[in-house]
Amino acid sequence: MRCPFCGNVDTQVKDSRPAEDHVAIRRRRFCPACGGRFTTYERVQLRDLVVIKSNGRREDFDRPKLERSIRIALQKRPVEPERIDQMISGIVRRLESMGETDIDSKAIGEIVMESLARIDTVAYVRFASVYKNFQAADDFDKFVSELRPDESKEE
Repeated sequence: MRCPFCGNVDTQVKDSRPAEDHVAIRRRRFCPACGGRFTTYERVQLRDLVVIKSNGRREDFDRPKLERSIRIALQKRPVEPERIDQMISGIVRRLESMGETDIDSKAIGEIVMESLARIDTVAYVRFASVYKNFQAADDFDKFVSELRPDESKEE
């Protein structure tokens, strides 16, 4: 593994342990050339996934991009980091086990929304506002009212 600080290709593993509910291995590494320490993660990758964007463009699936968008939606929410990692790993496993290497971006968005809805409704609405491209406050009102359909019947 190349050192991210000096580029040395001869780094040493100092500690390894399971991570993300035993679906990854976390390794603490040390670079003897510069003394830098860094962490790497190893995960099983069943197949290379390609995302088909709504405009037809194709791009390689990027787990860190998925992780960033989910973490932004969950920012300042009371959800443990381990739970977030488990959810992301579960989404990736689900995508890999779909049997297709080409996956529509809409399918990924729906799976993420479904997962967020089970964990935190505020994060679900945040993600949906970007995913569904809300343009006005009315879009939020309509979406939230669909989350609580029984409320209108009680009034």
